[in-house]
Amino acid sequence: MKKCFFTKLIEGVKNTSQSFLGAIVFYTIIPVPSFWQLELTRIARWAPLIGLVMGGILLNLIDLILLQLQVAVLTRTAIILVAWIGITGGLHLDGAMDTADGLGVSDKTRRLEVMQDSRSGAFGVIVAILILLLKFTAMTELGDYRWLGLMGGPTWGRWAQVWAIARYPYLKPEGKGAFHKELIQLPQDLGIGIVCILSVSAIASLVEPEKWYIGIAMMLSGWLITLAGNFWFYLQFEGFTGDIYGAVVEWTEAIWLCLLIIITS
Repeated sequence: MKKCFFTKLIEGVKNTSQSFLGAIVFYTIIPVPSFWQLELTRIARWAPLIGLVMGGILLNLIDLILLQLQVAVLTRTAIILVAWIGITGGLHLDGAMDTADGLGVSDKTRRLEVMQDSRSGAFGVIVAILILLLKFTAMTELGDYRWLGLMGGPTWGRWAQVWAIARYPYLKPEGKGAFHKELIQLPQDLGIGIVCILSVSAIASLVEPEKWYIGIAMMLSGWLITLAGNFWFYLQFEGFTGDIYGAVVEWTEAIWLCLLIIITS
């Protein structure tokens, strides 16, 4: 009986680690040794943790190094944005651009068809510029709370994606994001994301206990963007695709960062 228990425990740890490695490979360009076994089953649950690690550790580390090198704030922000896009391989920004091209068509029945075109249209380019401009401005204006923006933005963006996967239908059975919807297990796959978004607010409150309200306001604003943003995209498309998931991530990040300026001012 003990052997059976430990065997199941080892298998569980193995499957979990392989799933996490699969999430790293899918959501980022971080290299993983080829001899490591990967599993793409239920990787969406790890997305908020990927965002937390990417923003809270990697991007903040880059920003800290640049700060020590006395790099000007505008240049630091530009480099951070390049790293932000680079770590993800532009996965989400590409989806936001394709989604914008689809929204540029008034006929809802043709939107998905337009989004399948690999060429970027005018609307896609405009939206990419707007998103990057919002992020650049917000990160520059955040000042002492810049670290919090780098930690919370990627986390909330990916939490909004997980919520969309859990809550709304998927439109393309053969699409690149279909397996997210097919394999998600509720409510347990929401657990990691909930811990991550709570952690961001908790860390903010621990760093500045006298400004405990910042953590609460961050949580409320994050949920507002998640619920309202996903519902808006649902009204436009009556469902989601992998590209729309990317748009959810990008717009949630950008708008949350802008609201963080108001919260911390």
